[in-house]
Amino acid sequence: MTISIIDSASCMSRVLAADTDDRADLLRDMWAPMAGMYHFIPGGVDMATVHRQNFGFPPDSATEQVREGLEALVAADAWARVERALKDGVAALTAADPGATIPDLTVLLTLGDPANEHFIDEVRGLAAFGGISGYIALTVWPTSRVLDRLEAIAVHELHHNVRYSPGGVVWDPRTVTVGEHVVAEGLADVFASELYGDAGYTHFVRDDTRSDDHVLAKVAGGLGVTGMGDFAAWVLGDSSARLFGADPVGLPTGAGYAAGARFVRAYREATGASAAHGVRTPASDILRVALPRLGLTGGVAH
Repeated sequence: MTISIIDSASCMSRVLAADTDDRADLLRDMWAPMAGMYHFIPGGVDMATVHRQNFGFPPDSATEQVREGLEALVAADAWARVERALKDGVAALTAADPGATIPDLTVLLTLGDPANEHFIDEVRGLAAFGGISGYIALTVWPTSRVLDRLEAIAVHELHHNVRYSPGGVVWDPRTVTVGEHVVAEGLADVFASELYGDAGYTHFVRDDTRSDDHVLAKVAGGLGVTGMGDFAAWVLGDSSARLFGADPVGLPTGAGYAAGARFVRAYREATGASAAHGVRTPASDILRVALPRLGLTGGVAH
């Protein structure tokens, strides 16, 4: 397999140096190698819109802040670090599950919008997506915490990518459950922690959320919910649900990540199977073991 890291440092430099009227097209050029993520949409999508929907930096404002953010990413050797981390993650997954499909990867690392309060304050400068086989998009703001976690952020998305590649778990938008999404986030976080220690855990989840038994029980009660429109509330929490036009359910930011990690750790303790080994394990298998060990009942995902 090959890992193709888009030279988005050069792309972003061109955007920032261009006339304002030309910047949207240059953003489209930067995102063009990622267009295959949307192969299922007839006629494709406008990649400048995709950039914006992923909290990408605005082409017509905050230019000086974005320039400083780019300098911080370059100084941190971010692109090389992401590539090395993905190679290490691939090695770990291949060793744990030799039958897993490791796709060729196209990877885009880009800066987010420093003026977006939700992106900066609620999800702490991180919006990443790796759920479509072959593509990983990392949108970040280079706070010290994000820079410390670059490797963990990358392999978290890698775990998703392999899980939803051919031969892995099928994500059917019509039937997928909150349980699958929660378990997937837990597996990805625990996998990152197996490689990078505590830095593996997604940093926009508060420590008290991770240990809150009420949050755990609340998420367990929603595991059987279907319909992706509701997933933001159960996985990302009420703040994200409101942002995306979904109904809040009474959960803090990152509740699904916190619960998912506890489910996966309980399963690992019971079976000895690492999160790397569980990359293709059905959520129903993990929950069937984890829920009783945690003293919970819930709708088990299939």
